[in-house]
Amino acid sequence: MKKPKIITTQEAIRLVKSNDTVVLGMAGAEPKLFIKALHEIADQVKGVKVTNCLPIENGDFFMNAVYKSSFSLDSWFYAANLRKVHENGNISFIPNHLHLAGRKRFMHARPNIFVGTATPPDKHGYLSLSLSNVYEKEAIALADTVILEINPNFPRTFGDLEIHESEIDYVVHADYMPPVLPDAVPNEKDLAIGNFIASKIKDGSTLQLGIGGIPNAVAHALLHKKDLGIHTEMFTTGLMHLVKAGAANGKKKKTHVGKHVCCFALGTQELYDFIDNNPSVQILNGNYVNDPAIIGLNDNQVSINTTIEVDLTGQVASESIGHKQFSGTGGQADTAIGAQNSKNGMSFITLYSTANAKNPETGEREEISKIVPTLKPGAAVTLSRADVDYVVTEFGGVSLRGTSVAERVELLISIAHPKFRDELRKEAVKLGFIGE
Repeated sequence: MKKPKIITTQEAIRLVKSNDTVVLGMAGAEPKLFIKALHEIADQVKGVKVTNCLPIENGDFFMNAVYKSSFSLDSWFYAANLRKVHENGNISFIPNHLHLAGRKRFMHARPNIFVGTATPPDKHGYLSLSLSNVYEKEAIALADTVILEINPNFPRTFGDLEIHESEIDYVVHADYMPPVLPDAVPNEKDLAIGNFIASKIKDGSTLQLGIGGIPNAVAHALLHKKDLGIHTEMFTTGLMHLVKAGAANGKKKKTHVGKHVCCFALGTQELYDFIDNNPSVQILNGNYVNDPAIIGLNDNQVSINTTIEVDLTGQVASESIGHKQFSGTGGQADTAIGAQNSKNGMSFITLYSTANAKNPETGEREEISKIVPTLKPGAAVTLSRADVDYVVTEFGGVSLRGTSVAERVELLISIAHPKFRDELRKEAVKLGFIGE
């Protein structure tokens, strides 16, 4: 049976040719050595198209504009590094719902090369893709050339992300640590939002949580609950704490009973130690995990996501500030709609009531409302107003399910910061949302 050829990083980057389409592993599954070295072949290639998602590593091939004739980068989800260099002119966002991100992209641009990370093979020759199976296994099946950085420091995880070494063309031996995402400490606003959401969640519910202070506050507030389940896009440190505390055991789930299901993991070293060789954590293909129809199979499914701004009709803008791409659609629509497909399911969109933003005219920073009459010009609508359920700020939460525009105006104003409520009502009258 074929075994992969062991090569160096320098040999790996020289496999890339002009006009190739290269797909990289996502977030914690990024091939760090390849990314750090790719710019070194800039004088040998032109028009190489790289696709990534939620990048953590800063590769010179996209951070330095001098290489833009050699490399362009398309991303399913922006991070701070891409926002910083977007103006270079060779970086673009791929609109997507995460459960179809790989499928639709690969129909448009089949990968010539996939480069990712994996654990060393077991005695049967199987490697684990470790931290992500959002689109990686799909890319491996389609790519002409598969290169994996094999790293003993990465957790060996289970699900459907095992790959036999015969399916791999090249292996680069690596010894770096997986990237760590610090556990955000919830602030007072996070705790207020988290406590409201936790008060709505029943024992036996199944959870989807994201990253940040608000999701961590929710997780902390749920530590006393019983028989919670996990069916989530991202397995986080906060979710791990629920399992360790005995609050989450998956006994009441309708699918994958007793298993904690996700399509990628990212967090602390404690999280990586927890998921290592842990068969209760199942990292399955993102096309399956984030499918709203699959999510809805569990009763009492709860989805919790954050956003940038919400307008008075309920439109949710979570990925751009006006026309400027900030992050990505990710699985927000997938999980919000999936939760509402569920029997007794609930979807929560969370945000602080205000933000400090720079005034474009004065240049001074000022407090602005994040509940707004209309979204900023050019803002991408991540979750349509027809798909919104609960909206929660530190001033409380309201359910928009089944409400009219006039009812939504009153409900959303009630959870806006008090200093902006009169102004929001006046604007709602001007726009014809409500009468005087």
